[in-house]
Amino acid sequence: MQLADFLTIDTASNPVFHPAQSDRFLYINDASGLPQAYEYNLATQSSSQLIETSERVMFATYIGNDVLIGMDHGVNEKQQLFLVKNKEDLLPLTDDPAHIHQYGGLSPDKQTIAWSSNRRHPQFFDVYTQRIDTFETQCVYEEDARHDPVSFHPNGKQLLIQKTSTNLDNDLGLLHLETKKIEWLTLHDGEAHFSNAYFDKEGTYMYCISNVGREYSGVARIHVETKALEWLCTADYDYEELLLSKDGEYVAYALNKGGVSEAYLTHVPSWQETKLSIEKGVVSSFSLSKDTSHLIFSLNGALHPTAIWCYEIEKKQLQPVENCTKARHIIPHLTQSEEVMFTSSDGETISSFYYKPDVKGPHPVVIFVHGGPESQIRSVYNPFLQYFVSQGFAVCTPNVRGSTGYGKRFHHLDDKRNRMDSVRDLNELAEWLKAQGLAIPDKIAVMGRSYGGFMVLAAITHFPKQWAAAIDIVGISSFKSFLENTSIWRRKVREAEYGSLEDDVDFFDAIDPIHKVDQIEAPLLVLHGRNDPRVPISEAEQMVAQLQEREHPVDFLYFENEGHFFVRYENNLAAYERSFSFLQKWL
Repeated sequence: MQLADFLTIDTASNPVFHPAQSDRFLYINDASGLPQAYEYNLATQSSSQLIETSERVMFATYIGNDVLIGMDHGVNEKQQLFLVKNKEDLLPLTDDPAHIHQYGGLSPDKQTIAWSSNRRHPQFFDVYTQRIDTFETQCVYEEDARHDPVSFHPNGKQLLIQKTSTNLDNDLGLLHLETKKIEWLTLHDGEAHFSNAYFDKEGTYMYCISNVGREYSGVARIHVETKALEWLCTADYDYEELLLSKDGEYVAYALNKGGVSEAYLTHVPSWQETKLSIEKGVVSSFSLSKDTSHLIFSLNGALHPTAIWCYEIEKKQLQPVENCTKARHIIPHLTQSEEVMFTSSDGETISSFYYKPDVKGPHPVVIFVHGGPESQIRSVYNPFLQYFVSQGFAVCTPNVRGSTGYGKRFHHLDDKRNRMDSVRDLNELAEWLKAQGLAIPDKIAVMGRSYGGFMVLAAITHFPKQWAAAIDIVGISSFKSFLENTSIWRRKVREAEYGSLEDDVDFFDAIDPIHKVDQIEAPLLVLHGRNDPRVPISEAEQMVAQLQEREHPVDFLYFENEGHFFVRYENNLAAYERSFSFLQKWL
């Protein structure tokens, strides 16, 4: 099998049922080489593309019988909103390509949408409403902070909005559209997040996922008038992906057990819980049909590329929707993930997924580090990592300290001046793999994207003799220059994790890979997108320039029409063909 065979698998995700017709739903598919919006008909088991666009479609949802989509330009994340009329006409709602627009719901009378934007100031997001018939826009709330609409209250007079303090701390409140005053529902002490919020049909309760006062996230409901919170589901794992049906009769949610999902559908009045018999993987994007006859969701597993699954509630039958036509030929060549754990030198347990080639070991190993760092590597399909395994490389994907999914305490172990403890985890993982006979000692590469790219550069500068090769994808080479140059609206949020330019420059100077280039021994491949608004391409350019000046083995590939993510098929093929050739050469 060639790399192209793994990359050309079309993935179907983000399903949304039609508000009035229970036999059809929207979803995003990348079969054309670029994410596009499609509609699927359950009765005929057929799909059709809504409209062809030259840019990626970031989301799609119904607005009555029409469709609203979001698109950016060149993957620059400056999303614009468009109305698709009669599957033919594409009408711009937010024709302001210099700024970001985040969709936030449709009013109960289906006449008005809400969205947020940083139009007034690039650092802050204000809340707007817009008429669908006249496109008339009104700013309904502005403040020097980040506010995003979530949904309209069932009475149509209030708008649920979110105020974001950090990636892991936020509040939800009701914006009274007449008075422009906010009634906060979730004010709290310390750090807590509130997400996946839904009102019941009367608007008496708000259902959500939160970890307020807890180590792990649970399912809760909040009485809107009294603000009292009641826990409905808790465990020593994180709940995620909550959905409440329009009639309030059903709630669906998932439980994250070490990077693998369990999915549940519960009848609210009786609280009778049904566990769905899903394949091993990760669940996202629940959607229930209007008549609550069908539940659909995305499922992404190591052996099952992202597809949409459908659960028929009355018959209790679960099956995949046949909307990923290219996956069948590749499935026999995929490798299942195996969870492995080791204990670090300071006693922390570090969990990883290990993918073993179908040949006798030990093997050359690629350690792949996730971004974030407020993230978690999951047991999902990754085309280029699966290709590496098919070609005889083992792959290990760790959740080093600082990863989410293991409780608040574990997540904060790498904050600010504890940053290098997570880099040490990578070095100790490599040592553990060698001791277990799972890696050829002098053939271990480290690879990662975004924050994971920083981890790659930090690993090869602080533990230079450990690595035979390294691949940095849109990575940070200096926290100082990164914070100076990242999009201004992101700086405050990132400083909460990394440290600030005011207080921590001395620490940045001590750890930043750009100041330790002379320590690097491993050959390096650098991949980046010219339009990256998160990690500017200058982070790659300054690292490559210094290595070239040293005449150190370094390869640099960038794409003019990509950003922080590579979404075009031809670019992904070029990036990971280069990566495989690089690993072949040095491992």
